[in-house]
Amino acid sequence: MISFSRINKQYGRQVLFVDASFQLNPGEKVGLVGPNGSGKTTLFRMIVGEEGADEGDVSVPRKLTIGYFRQDVEEMSGRSVLDEAIAGSGRVGDLHHELESLQHALGDPARSDEMDTLLARFGEVQEEYEHFGGYALESQAREVLLGLGFDDERIEGDVGALSGGWKMRVAMARVLLGRPDVLLMDEPTNHLDIESIVWLESFLKSLPGALLMTSHDREFMNRIVTKIAEIDAGEITIYSGNYDFYERERTIRETNREAAYARQQAMLAKEQRFIDRFAAHAAKAAQVQSRVKALDKIEKIELPKKRRVVNFTFRQPPRSGDQVAAIENISKAYGRRVVFDGLSINVRRGERWCVMGKNGAGKSTLLKMVAGALAPDSGEVRLGASLQMGYFAQQALDLLDPELTIEEQLRNDFPDESIGSLRSLAGAFQFSGDDIDKKIRVLSGGEKTRLVMARMLMNPPNFLVLDEPTNHLDVATKEMLIEALKDFEGTMLFVSHDRAFLRALSNRVLELGGESGTDVHPHAYPGSYSEYVIRTGHEAPGVHH
Repeated sequence: MISFSRINKQYGRQVLFVDASFQLNPGEKVGLVGPNGSGKTTLFRMIVGEEGADEGDVSVPRKLTIGYFRQDVEEMSGRSVLDEAIAGSGRVGDLHHELESLQHALGDPARSDEMDTLLARFGEVQEEYEHFGGYALESQAREVLLGLGFDDERIEGDVGALSGGWKMRVAMARVLLGRPDVLLMDEPTNHLDIESIVWLESFLKSLPGALLMTSHDREFMNRIVTKIAEIDAGEITIYSGNYDFYERERTIRETNREAAYARQQAMLAKEQRFIDRFAAHAAKAAQVQSRVKALDKIEKIELPKKRRVVNFTFRQPPRSGDQVAAIENISKAYGRRVVFDGLSINVRRGERWCVMGKNGAGKSTLLKMVAGALAPDSGEVRLGASLQMGYFAQQALDLLDPELTIEEQLRNDFPDESIGSLRSLAGAFQFSGDDIDKKIRVLSGGEKTRLVMARMLMNPPNFLVLDEPTNHLDVATKEMLIEALKDFEGTMLFVSHDRAFLRALSNRVLELGGESGTDVHPHAYPGSYSEYVIRTGHEAPGVHH
């Protein structure tokens, strides 16, 4: 199908691939992994022909249809969400839009003299559209958009009015509707909530075509892929299994390689001692020479590259009062849409509430009201004694000073801390070496998220209010954060679409929207997310298997 044979690729001094080979076979579901900058996006771009290899062959059959979902979304406007989604579905999408423009032309009095030509073309296009199953396309498009979290009103609305995150979902719908032979997906879960992620899992599993994807969501990978392609140090290594299997197997291979390296080093040292000892002995000259030649021919084993994840022990916050937040009879509506109607809930010290709910159920609204960033229409939120709150939302990324470097920002925030402890904090959030000299304005969304979390957890507050804290975080940083927060002695109220985060940290669940996803009366579960899943039989409100 698609094959890379002994490819080499570099940008300036940065070497991405050295004699790397890889093959994607029909119907395979493959996870693409590797550190930042290792060449994952470059591999995608070579498949779609946007880049070429410096040396070696990239073979992509000409008739193969390829769908590519990427993180940089193009400008969208002037169409409904439904029409924009249909636009990307190959030939059928083209026919759909030609039919639309022909219908407009047929109703235009100024073009009455072209009527015969327009009618003839309309008949041709309609016949081809029907042949390709075009009339089923609209219902398929609605199904995909609903799965990705759109409601009927949004589906009919102007795509240009959507935020960047929602436009990402439209771009994804376009790619999925095309049902290509090969689907390339770069971080598909970044802008999705848990309901949409669960839907996307089942959709991707049912696709007959091949899938090659990157994702920072371990659970999502585990449920879909049956093979992992790892890019590291210029090589592509294949592991036959899911992400958990890859991690176990990679550790075994590293351990074996370290042992082989140690054995080889011992043997080389022994041979070198013989050479050094008898180099001046004429009687041993032939033996010495043959051993020198033998050593030159031996292929040296290299130690595997260690991915350093710095563990950072976060300080424990000061103790708060037993009553952390009393949410009393609050109501909130946006126009005619009622989000809360008399919600009351008590958050007590040591509780870790995860807030579940479909898009629009009010998860972020609730967190904003608790954090004081938004007022309820009626009712009140009362915070307890000795409370220090840390509120993380995506908007918090805008509060960083773009002209400072990472190190300057941390020094400004914590002038009394030693540079050693600040570097250790930065290292725990994957900013190592020269990274801390990067200007904040050049950081990616994921890097900014890491920096904001690092600032919050240097001197942790005793009440953490977190809205999607794992967005854009890679697997290693996410797992470090989970381990750190497991030992956190304060109180938490959070929204997350990452099931590993939900399972590891919650001990209470607040379900907004009920099982149907539309109920304005929330349900509180006095147990963890895992217990909630067992009790309700579903992983998120409104999603059933």
